[in-house]
Amino acid sequence: MGRITDTVKVLLIINVIFFIGSQMIGDTAYEYLALWFFKHPNFEFWQPVTHMFMHGGFMHILFNMYALWAFGSPIEQYLGQKRFIFFYFSAGLGAALLHTLVNLLAYQNGYNDLIAIGWTPAEITEFISQAYSNNKFPVPAGTDEDTLRSMLSAFGNPAVGASGAIYGVLVAFGMLFPNVELFLLFVPVPIKAKYFIPGLIAIDLFSGFTGHSLFGESIAHFAHIGGALFGFIMMYYWKKNQFNDKRWD
Repeated sequence: MGRITDTVKVLLIINVIFFIGSQMIGDTAYEYLALWFFKHPNFEFWQPVTHMFMHGGFMHILFNMYALWAFGSPIEQYLGQKRFIFFYFSAGLGAALLHTLVNLLAYQNGYNDLIAIGWTPAEITEFISQAYSNNKFPVPAGTDEDTLRSMLSAFGNPAVGASGAIYGVLVAFGMLFPNVELFLLFVPVPIKAKYFIPGLIAIDLFSGFTGHSLFGESIAHFAHIGGALFGFIMMYYWKKNQFNDKRWD
């Protein structure tokens, strides 16, 4: 964890500008720049990129930017600037992709349940609209409340944050520097990267599949997993092909 590298510095500045701007503008910023489900009327084609620079609160951006500084700079030094930029945004887009696919599955399960009891697409659209307007919904006979709740959450809760791209960076750090000891807040002993980072991903897997989040509510666990997965694939390919001898810059 040496000096801050050029690309990481620019990313930090852009994230801070977006955060301050979104706090000043309010909901309109999240309406246009957060990542909405692609069937939602707020969805726009640029959101898979812009959502990486949006954050839900001060602690959210603080932890993400600390991780970007601490782990991103050594990765940029190792990969080179152009490859790091490609890596960072690819991991972020991979996170958005997996998050959207999981949301699509949740949405489709609820949609299919309502179709199965004889509802029309128009009735389902009205049901979703009313559920958000009233902040509650009736559970039609023959359907499951948890399935419908997951459908509504997938449809109406936008994703924000650099966490997906950050998880890609974390995986890259663990693959390149597995024996670096990390000192963590509230943990009195150092943990090697090769143990800490897989452990972090395992917690996200547990939380994503069980619905019991260990880090708090409203966390897009599958976005974290998507960023980690795409980061692993890229680093595995580059290491296998001796990318350090073929730097892009």
